[in-house]
This record gives sequence, structure tokens and C-alpha cells, in this order.
Amino acid sequence: MENFGLHLESSRALLLAVLAYLPRLLIAAVVIVVGWLLAKALRFAITKALRAINFPVLTERSGLDNFLQQGGMAGDTTTVFGVLAYWLTILASLLIAFNELGLTYVTDLLSRVVWFVPNVFVALLVLAFGSYFARFMRDTVQSYCRSVKLQDAALLGKLAQYAILAFVVLIALDQIKVGGDIVRQSFLILLGGVVFAVALAFGLGGKDWAQERIEQWWPRRMKDPVVPPAKEERKL
Repeated sequence: MENFGLHLESSRALLLAVLAYLPRLLIAAVVIVVGWLLAKALRFAITKALRAINFPVLTERSGLDNFLQQGGMAGDTTTVFGVLAYWLTILASLLIAFNELGLTYVTDLLSRVVWFVPNVFVALLVLAFGSYFARFMRDTVQSYCRSVKLQDAALLGKLAQYAILAFVVLIALDQIKVGGDIVRQSFLILLGGVVFAVALAFGLGGKDWAQERIEQWWPRRMKDPVVPPAKEERKL
């Protein structure tokens, strides 16, 4: 009889705990549902707003859309922004729900993910505007070189574009905290190696080629002027 009473008391305590926990569970479920609806609305609003300001034109001209499509993505960069906004809202609602349930470990993990998503937003913006600026500088350098009749205008434009792109990618990686100092040091080492290789090639085997290129780029059109001899003054 005493054992039956003990089992009854433990069952009653468990039922009371479940009943006390049930309102939290209902609140968490409501938060998740509201967050899901808000996420869908936010994704639609951000996508429409970006397309209204012709943001896809910028990402298409910068080459970022083509890069994403070659990577296997069905949408463009605007779609990626909408998806990021969607999942940011979903994760924020899950964070509130798990915080209401008292799951501190899951809350800490989700909070790190939530704070990481805005960095991805900024990195994508840096890549979009940086790639567009790199292509703009390529066209500008090529146009200038052709206007002054400089040889290898396409090569110089590509070099300017790739140099800016490397700097832009470095900023984007630093924004999402990928690699950190290792990426920056590796980039500097690689850049130093390329510069050293080019200098070594010019110094050892490219003297004639460099002289020919310099002569093509900056030809000596004007010779040194011939100074006529001074006339002798008439003697009085």
C-alpha cells in the first residue's frame, strides 16, 4: 500500500510538472508559427524591394549571378538575400522559443548562428559592389589604354580587375571570419611571390621582351632637338 502511494505521488508530481510546462510549450509553438509567417513575408518583401531598385542588374553585370549559377544555384543573388532573411527570421524565432523553454545550450548555439547571418549579408554586398567596381575599372583601364594607343590594353584591364577582385574577396572573407590572419598572410605571401616571379622573369629572361614592350607602350617619337650654332657677332 505504501508503494502504491509513492507511485501515486510521483505520478502526480510528474503530471503537475507537465501541466506547468505546457504553457511554455504552447507559447514556444506560437512563436515558431508567427516567426515562420513573418519569415515568408520578409523574404517576399526583401526580394521585391531589391528587384524594384534594379539590384539584380548590378549583380548580373558584376558576374556574381553567373558565379552562383555555375555553382549549382537555381536563383540569383537577390534570391540568396531573400533566403538569408527568411532563415534569419526562422532562427530568431527558434531562439526565442528555446529560450522560453529554458534550453540554454541550444539558445547559445542558435545565438551564434543568428549573429553570423548578418555577416554573410555584408559579405555578399561587398562581393556584389566590389565585383561591379572591378569590372568598371577593367573597362576604364582598357578604354584609357586604347585611347592613348597603348599595347595590351585587354591584359592591363584584366590585371586591374583581378587585383581589385582579390582585395574584395579578402574583405569578404574577413567579414565572415573565415581564416582570419591566415588568409591575410597567405594572400600577402602569394602576392609577394607573384611580384617576385615577375621581377625575376624581367631580370633574367625578359629584358628584350620588356624593352620591346616599353618601346611599344611609350615610343620615342621625339628626338632630342638640334640646337643651331650661335651666330658670330659682327665685329665693330
